[in-house]
Amino acid sequence: MTTYISLLRGINVAGQKIIKMADLRALYQQLSFENVKSYIQSGNVVFNHNEGGVSYCSQLAKQIHLAIFVHYQFEVPVFVLTPFDLQTARENLPFKNIDLSAEGSKVLLCFLSDVPSNSTALLSPYLKENEHLQIIDKVLYLHCEDGYGRSKLTHTIIEKKLNVNATSRNLKTVDKLITLAATNIN
Repeated sequence: MTTYISLLRGINVAGQKIIKMADLRALYQQLSFENVKSYIQSGNVVFNHNEGGVSYCSQLAKQIHLAIFVHYQFEVPVFVLTPFDLQTARENLPFKNIDLSAEGSKVLLCFLSDVPSNSTALLSPYLKENEHLQIIDKVLYLHCEDGYGRSKLTHTIIEKKLNVNATSRNLKTVDKLITLAATNIN
């Protein structure tokens, strides 16, 4: 069995694309995923599957995407990562000396569908003076000292300017998902 983490984009936000986590876990179990656990209401799911490997992540994402569309009749971008992917993204965090308890919700890891080019130049005009951005591989790191809710750099801008799909999780959530994935053993 291999452990995976799926991140759904844009569910349960502002009363749109509502999916109850109990229903989502049941849907994953119908897909023959095992040891399914969700974390908070934003579509973070840790699960096991008998197929393994990084190359299998895109197939799982397509399978989950289709199952959600068939069941709920709306589109939801789905990212599937391995625990190694998530841990590597965390270890590559370019912002040093982050106090997790004070700033963990102000640091975002934005997972991208592709590695963008010329990304910093395209996104810099949307950054405020006290916001910091760096992209490493397929992860955009954003530190918003005033909080992401006050940033001009929205998901819509990231996706349009970089021509990618994206979903973000704050540092506290990433750390919790790493812990859940490490303990997700049958």
